[in-house]
Amino acid sequence: MDKTAYEQGQVLLIDKPLEWTSFGVIQKLRNIIRIRKIGHAGTLDPLATGLLIICTGKFTKRINEFMAQEKEYTGSFTIGSTTPTYDLEKEPENFKSFEYVTAELVSETTKKFTGEISQIPPAHSAIKIGGKRVYELARQGKEVKIEPRQVTIKSFEIEKIELPFIYFKVVCTTGTYIRSLAFDFGEALGCGAHLSSLRRTRIGNFSIDNASSIAIFEKKFKEDNPID
Repeated sequence: MDKTAYEQGQVLLIDKPLEWTSFGVIQKLRNIIRIRKIGHAGTLDPLATGLLIICTGKFTKRINEFMAQEKEYTGSFTIGSTTPTYDLEKEPENFKSFEYVTAELVSETTKKFTGEISQIPPAHSAIKIGGKRVYELARQGKEVKIEPRQVTIKSFEIEKIELPFIYFKVVCTTGTYIRSLAFDFGEALGCGAHLSSLRRTRIGNFSIDNASSIAIFEKKFKEDNPID
């Protein structure tokens, strides 16, 4: 596919690597394609991997449409401790015993987080308060009050338990924070928890199975658009 096709508009499915920001993926693709009009349909945290929908050209008008679609994630919680960011961006703390946690208790707890639930986004998140990103305020040591929001967990399956790790699959509406789900799940268990891995596997009908790595996309683009 030549550069003109991207300028006119394309939807790209990219498998975001670990420790990359979503904006970093956009910057990289912009440099590869050399196109200005490009954006993604839904941020993934640096410590998450998986599906990013990238829109170029006139297809950037569809970003909000794609963002509104349901999401599917797989990953793991680590129980017995929490972190300030609800994931591994910060070191675990508040260690508690989890010896009493059984598979039955885990299964019963998932039912509390299925359907429409109230959720408070993490203090280290990309939402804005007063025009500033909450994570920027948090990193400055400022306290912020974040209002709870209603989200829907359409399904919450436990795929494997290897304590302290609990492996899950979640299908949810847009705006759901899986980091907050991990924290709240740990609170409900009584021993605390944090998100230790996360992968977005689907957005609407778009699957990670059809996504390309950045390296493969770059190689294919250069093959299709050789420099004279």
